[in-house]
Amino acid sequence: MTPAHALLALNAVAGREVAKFCRQYGRLFSSLVRPSLWLIVFAAGFQNVFGVAIIPPYDTYIEYRVYIAPGLLGMVLLFNGMQSSLAMVYDREMGMMRLLLTAPLPRWWLLFCKLAAGTLLSVLQAYAFLLVAAAFGVEIPAGGWLAVLPALAAGGLMLGALGLLLSVYVKQLENFAGTMNFVIFPMFFISSALYPLWKLRESGAEIVWHIARWNPFTHAVELIRYALYGRFEPLACTVVLGSAALFFIAATLGYDPQRGLLKRSGRPG
Repeated sequence: MTPAHALLALNAVAGREVAKFCRQYGRLFSSLVRPSLWLIVFAAGFQNVFGVAIIPPYDTYIEYRVYIAPGLLGMVLLFNGMQSSLAMVYDREMGMMRLLLTAPLPRWWLLFCKLAAGTLLSVLQAYAFLLVAAAFGVEIPAGGWLAVLPALAAGGLMLGALGLLLSVYVKQLENFAGTMNFVIFPMFFISSALYPLWKLRESGAEIVWHIARWNPFTHAVELIRYALYGRFEPLACTVVLGSAALFFIAATLGYDPQRGLLKRSGRPG
């Protein structure tokens, strides 16, 4: 594989995904409505939950909107990663994945091209939500708009790789919704997206606190939260990038036709 061939494949796959996304106006609308409702309605209902200044000197209502904004950015990345997984399952049923994976390029690179295309769409949708959040009073430092880009890309890669891994085991579109419910909601709610982790421990939910600490989505949210205010969180970055690599390697092995053949024939690997 030469660099020219690799870039050509990346451009073709990413271009197809972007062109498909641009024709699906409802997809962008739905990706913004969901976190926007949380930002407006949920924040209004819980504006006095926290008696501490999360990001002073904002008042309580603005404080909580500022606090959950990174978590809602993570929600955008999470849902788009799962939608990319759905697209993979659909393409496999329609035969598009078979055509793609028979291209004369390494299988891992073809899968990475799909992952990179999905991450690009995730980042674009995240910035669209940032504009919505700014319109509703979430104040973000000027430097944070650029500083958060690597964090969004890392989080998008990790969650996209997770979706890629799930697409290995979700064989039919009918089974997709049920599988997603067991992934999206636990990852989102057992994290620091909506409340600080110390609140979980303070309330006595010790087991939930431990699970949230090991949840890679928690670290993706914290990486975004710190980046928005010009700070770098090394632990969160390590966990996010490490999880992305692990998920992607597992997905690549899952799409290996030799392993699939050995599994179907029952012979040992």
